[in-house]
Amino acid sequence: MAQYTRNPPLEAADLDRDPMRQLEQWIEAARAAGMIEPTAMTLATASVEGVPSARIVLYKGQHDGGPVFYSNYQSHKGRELQENPHAALVFWWDRLERQVRIEGRVERLPRAMSDDYFKSRPFESQVSAAVSRQSQPVASRDALDERMRAAEERARAEGIECPAHWGGYCLRPTVVEFWQGRHGRAHDRLCYRWMGEDWRIERLEP
Repeated sequence: MAQYTRNPPLEAADLDRDPMRQLEQWIEAARAAGMIEPTAMTLATASVEGVPSARIVLYKGQHDGGPVFYSNYQSHKGRELQENPHAALVFWWDRLERQVRIEGRVERLPRAMSDDYFKSRPFESQVSAAVSRQSQPVASRDALDERMRAAEERARAEGIECPAHWGGYCLRPTVVEFWQGRHGRAHDRLCYRWMGEDWRIERLEP
């Protein structure tokens, strides 16, 4: 069993008063530590009946004080967020023995933001977003590849725009927990809670 030994105590005084600024600092530290994908985060959603599901998405910055990610609105997660906008995110950086957990309500980004981000993506990623019927069954890998090849040819000839079924989301946080591993599993857990006008930081039991 791995032991956590690297980190000094984490105190509230060590953290920024704004949890999103603190998140950016930890992401930068993960990037400096050589993490393969420091912006990877688990997105947990639930159906209207409360059945949960989770998957990895990529953090794409912030909007109005909340983390941003992009997806197909008709995907499994997109349908769940339409039914039940409450969700959670988790970052995990094993090289730093740190995680961040965020809870809140998810909203779609303004269309103009999604359009601008779509244009910044590599051409192949634009085609994939436009063509993919995300989370739907497909007959075979060959059938998918052929549809992609045909879509690329059309896009090179006619251009491509951000499809209406694809775009960004922002999770507006109400709870943000910063977790740091400590020896003997006596982990540090410092939790921000939104009180309506400001954040309150409290220490949680490990």
